[in-house]
Amino acid sequence: MSIITISRGSYTKGKEIAEKVAKKLGYECIAREAVIEASQEFNIPAVKLERALHDAPSVLDEFTYGKEKFIAYYQVAFLEHLSKDNVVYHGLAGHFLLKGVSHVLKVRIIADMADRIKWEMEREKISEKEAARLLKNDDEERRKWSQHVYGIDTNDSSLYDLIIHIKKISVDDAVDIIYQTVQLDHFKTTAESQAVLHEMLVAARVKVAILDQAPDAVVYVREGIVSVKTSATAYQEEMLAQNIRQAAKNVPGVKEINVYVMPILPFGD
Repeated sequence: MSIITISRGSYTKGKEIAEKVAKKLGYECIAREAVIEASQEFNIPAVKLERALHDAPSVLDEFTYGKEKFIAYYQVAFLEHLSKDNVVYHGLAGHFLLKGVSHVLKVRIIADMADRIKWEMEREKISEKEAARLLKNDDEERRKWSQHVYGIDTNDSSLYDLIIHIKKISVDDAVDIIYQTVQLDHFKTTAESQAVLHEMLVAARVKVAILDQAPDAVVYVREGIVSVKTSATAYQEEMLAQNIRQAAKNVPGVKEINVYVMPILPFGD
């Protein structure tokens, strides 16, 4: 029992590889589902949000605390899917959102630009020049997204357990490599790693529950004990802490809530 995340650019065969790996393992394969669920909570039409995932992330800046809210809603939808285990996920920042969970195999699929251009030309029936332009723009926007929203560079090799170059290694070869690698004991679910994933999900649910009170709050969970760190002016501290406790107390998995409010000093002090 494991989780596999597959990071890929467009026209790298990553989606095909993910689907074949899932089929071979008997796992669920997900990508857009989490996006759609997140969009429903975020109150942005799914099509608009999915377009934003491949364009400049400025759409989030149209909302107060847009980035924080997007991450919070997306992370809940994402973790609820993956907490079931036996999942192959291909899409937005899966490797980042599961940082610290040991039973996750993180894979990056890459391909030569010349091959990607050829595949896009064949599928979209466009010229070589147009395909190259579209791929270059898509790569740049994906890079902007990962840096702007998550503060990571998807090209950083240290983020992955496996990087597979689709050229001499075929799609089926890549599927076999991933299939064999995920059998290693390092990537098998343990009670401890499942507990870490559960705590991440509880923290994400609490974050969503308190978004209206403290959109910039940092939330930690350990064995059901929730710690929330945020800030407020002196006269708001007590009320804010009370509102956070009220909003978070009914979240499944919460046993105790500790709220730490750092005072915001008046301007000029």
